[in-house]
Amino acid sequence: MQFSSVLASPVLLLQLCINTLRNILASVFLTVRTPGARWGTMSSVAPVGGGEGEGRAQDVMTPTSVNYHFTRKCNYKCGFCFHTAKTSFVLPLDEAKRGLQLLEASGMEKINFSGGEPFLHDKGEFLGKLVQYCKQDLQLPSVSIVSNGSMIKEKWFQKYGDDLDILAISCDSFDEATNQRIGRAQGRKSHVDNLHKIRNWCQQYKVAFKINSVINTFNVDEDMVENILQLNPVRWKVFQCLLIDGENAGEKALREAEGFVISEQLFQDFLERHSSVPCLEIVDGLFMRFLDCREGRKDPSKSILDVGVKEAICFSGFDEKMFLKRGGKYVWSKADMKLEW
Repeated sequence: MQFSSVLASPVLLLQLCINTLRNILASVFLTVRTPGARWGTMSSVAPVGGGEGEGRAQDVMTPTSVNYHFTRKCNYKCGFCFHTAKTSFVLPLDEAKRGLQLLEASGMEKINFSGGEPFLHDKGEFLGKLVQYCKQDLQLPSVSIVSNGSMIKEKWFQKYGDDLDILAISCDSFDEATNQRIGRAQGRKSHVDNLHKIRNWCQQYKVAFKINSVINTFNVDEDMVENILQLNPVRWKVFQCLLIDGENAGEKALREAEGFVISEQLFQDFLERHSSVPCLEIVDGLFMRFLDCREGRKDPSKSILDVGVKEAICFSGFDEKMFLKRGGKYVWSKADMKLEW
């Protein structure tokens, strides 16, 4: 249930990082930036372009940072998941590349690939080819991935690691029993042991390592400070569990996340207990369509493959001021992070 942007469709998800989610997440967005972890220093970046007034709104709506959920399939069953496996459709590689080229031509600087589990489709080869295309052909400043980590192999880093800037692994608890209750597990495999293994691969192959955590009923009382400091990610993004109608709440949902939702006060208490962690960041498609999540559901735009980026993004609910306020722009290229490998 990780909300950091505008989402994209019921069949190939394109989720804009620059989405406002202002009605749902306005009370959650806040950023605590890294003063100087050993792997580097994170900071916000001043906005590019901009302008005031409704007459210029369309001109300034640039998809600077895009979350692309190209698959809904996943091998985990997290109870709070906001993007469930309602279809197995994945856009053909050539069409996906065409959509990415349209986004780059419209001003995209950062692409993040997510799912579902992005390493599941074609054993990570489809994902690797998209990463390679975005970095080598489109020459994007930043290419990143969000994954549960369970399907990642070292040979993937050997083949595609040079073209990846950031790898974010979802980890909601450092207690295996809690991960089992949440659904972030596969059989008896240790999610935490795998997290450490991937962290070491990231350092070996010079990929910035990041952790995402969803705070919910089962982990809200956990003290994660020591474990996060030991892993030393460049960023630790913490999300409050929220409900999305049709995905993890409501009659047509494949998940029932009501039992995972915590109060705002419990979330703030968790943040206060972890405020000493320097890298803490709080954050409150399938058919290449943007998703507008402002009304507590995901309303798709027309496909950018049919109408282009400029027209489709007008339906995304993008709010550039909110995007910048929540720290949506930061040092996101590993070349600029000055990491100590």
